[in-house]
Amino acid sequence: MNRAHATREAWHPQTKQDRDAILRELDEVLASPQFCNSKRYPTLLKYIVENTLAGNLEVLKERTLGVEVFDRPPTYDTNTDTVVRYTAGEVRKRLQLYYSDRGHGSQFRISLPAGSYVAEFGHEQDESEDHVEIQAGDGHEDEHRNRSSVTVHEPAPPNFAGDGVAHAIPHGTESPANASTRPGRALWAVFITAVLIAAIAGTWWKLRPAHSESLVDAFWAPVLRDQRAVIVCTGSSVFEPRNKSGVQTAGKDIDYTFVSMQIASAIAQVSSEMEHSGVAAQLAPAATTALPDLREHSVALLGGYNNQWTMRLVQPLRYYFVQGHGTDQIIGDHAQPQTLWQRDASLPYSSADDYALVARFRDPTIDGWVVVLAGLGRNGSEAAAQFATSPHYLELLRDRIGAGLENRNLENGNIEAVLKVSVIDGKTGAPSILAVHTW
Repeated sequence: MNRAHATREAWHPQTKQDRDAILRELDEVLASPQFCNSKRYPTLLKYIVENTLAGNLEVLKERTLGVEVFDRPPTYDTNTDTVVRYTAGEVRKRLQLYYSDRGHGSQFRISLPAGSYVAEFGHEQDESEDHVEIQAGDGHEDEHRNRSSVTVHEPAPPNFAGDGVAHAIPHGTESPANASTRPGRALWAVFITAVLIAAIAGTWWKLRPAHSESLVDAFWAPVLRDQRAVIVCTGSSVFEPRNKSGVQTAGKDIDYTFVSMQIASAIAQVSSEMEHSGVAAQLAPAATTALPDLREHSVALLGGYNNQWTMRLVQPLRYYFVQGHGTDQIIGDHAQPQTLWQRDASLPYSSADDYALVARFRDPTIDGWVVVLAGLGRNGSEAAAQFATSPHYLELLRDRIGAGLENRNLENGNIEAVLKVSVIDGKTGAPSILAVHTW
């Protein structure tokens, strides 16, 4: 029996042919879905690989990369401008995704070790071993072993034994080889079915939408970058049967407030995303949170009309929550004042479709990044949180924007979307995008 396997070793190209092979591998990496839709990640990886091959390790420092690759001034502050560290982290992750998707289809491998800006290269070497079984015993024992080997692993044709000699089978008697072949065929059928299922699953994995998993990371990257904790500031309520929604916004003087199940769901989804990124979610009620508490922090605001900070911080944006309309809750458009989104007042609260804002922007008031996930009602807030933590919905957002979210993370970075949310028997349905604005 012949058995082959491969080992991959750390390796540095020594000849021009070796270096050309690595550059061809680099071209394939940069053409992959993990890199081809971005500008920054391919630019950094290409610069690092080419200078590593050339032995120019002195230029592979954070400040030099910031100046040479990202056009930063030579005196820029690397503590506040983390473009090199953030981009290198994304490059590492995308290289891992690329080789994970591709499996062992490449003889070479490019990697960027954590904490370093010098590329490493791997070279796969094939090894094979021949194993010969020597069996002792008389000829009959050898014949029996050979027959068993053929019957179990490669079912023999009818009326033939494993030694290749035809044997006459009495009429009405079942051949031992045929009898042993039946369970063997069943095992082969199971094996082939498993292979087909694995092939289908592998095809789906390779053909899935590019960046689907990384879109969530891309959306939250500016908010979570260089943060140990992010403030999750949520509105809270008290019961008020006279209101259509059955609740009203809790004030500072209310001791016992609550959040709805929908807001609790939103908190869980947002906190889970932060935990996934290694950032703690610091929960804070909007009614008792002051401006100094928010200064110089990233903030996630949950809830619309019951969250004073949502109402204030989105007021200058294009899409905002309209104030001063009595009990009406409305999302307005500064650019088109005639455009208003509000729930159907003729329907019960549990049956009227909701509307929500999803926004990510850097706010000068708190000097930090803000994500707003806020509905006119509680269903809208829940749907907004689902939207901002779902690869599927962010894929739709990316398509509406017309450019990768990754690019906007490091450049403009400000995104705002209006959603419509189906509500049936008080349950939150799927959100759909009505309007998008970026700046």
